[in-house]
Amino acid sequence: MITQSSDRPLAPASVVAPSLTATTATGRGSVISLVGLAIFAVVFSLPTIWLVITSLKREVEYASYPIRILPAIPQFVNYSLAVTFFPYLTYFWHSVILAGSFTILTVLVSSAAGFGFSRHRGVPGRNVLFGMVVATMMVPGLVTLVPQYMLFSQFNMINSYWPWILWGLSGSPFHIFLFRQFFLSIPRELEDAAEVDGCGKFRIFWQIFLPNSLPVVAASSIFCFTWVWGDWLYPSLFLSDDITTLAVKLASSYVDPHQNPLITLTMAGVVIYVIPMVVVFFLAQKYIIQGVVTTGLKG
Repeated sequence: MITQSSDRPLAPASVVAPSLTATTATGRGSVISLVGLAIFAVVFSLPTIWLVITSLKREVEYASYPIRILPAIPQFVNYSLAVTFFPYLTYFWHSVILAGSFTILTVLVSSAAGFGFSRHRGVPGRNVLFGMVVATMMVPGLVTLVPQYMLFSQFNMINSYWPWILWGLSGSPFHIFLFRQFFLSIPRELEDAAEVDGCGKFRIFWQIFLPNSLPVVAASSIFCFTWVWGDWLYPSLFLSDDITTLAVKLASSYVDPHQNPLITLTMAGVVIYVIPMVVVFFLAQKYIIQGVVTTGLKG
């Protein structure tokens, strides 16, 4: 039987060996990276895991010594008690209304300001004004807390949602920067074509730029909503107890008749409190990452 040899020359062993070595090294590096990421993920997840475990314990188990890691019997009833111990849903809706209104106003105003800084190139002093806006990000919020409280008190706006409405209407320097950088990445030809068709500046912004900036809109909305949703300081100072947010009530409402804190119920209430934000983040994480990344394409 005659065997035909292939016309393709065999690669020298000295070429194949380094290639296999490089592939093996790459595989080992990937495994080490994955193991390292897994370790960091577990470490950073420990507070959340401990939060959930504590919410399933009895109060006696939480205070016992030596410490019990897992509950003897998971107390899922803690979650039903957490939402009935005080008007949980009422304060939940307070937080939703406050965070939602602030988010909508901030996103609209910041996007309009970012559009102006990115497309109105002939305005004198535009870059200087934008630099001043960005520079305000270096001022800590606590520095302006007392002056703002005195100002709102003079206008009888304490114990109302007006401070958040006015903060939303004034926009946010960080979000103005996000929108400005994103709008700079949109081709100038798209705006020129719209102007030829008779579109004014507002129509170009509202019907062309804003619908094409969903990634940065999603990122900005999440940042705004989570700031108000998780804030305790400002609602505790500016709002009365009957209209305050859920974050404030969670910190002070779970107590026994002797005013001792009920930690397990508090943890159960916190778990329910963070679930909406976790769900929203996982649903919109693609847009959040895309919006943050694309803001640095142009300067």
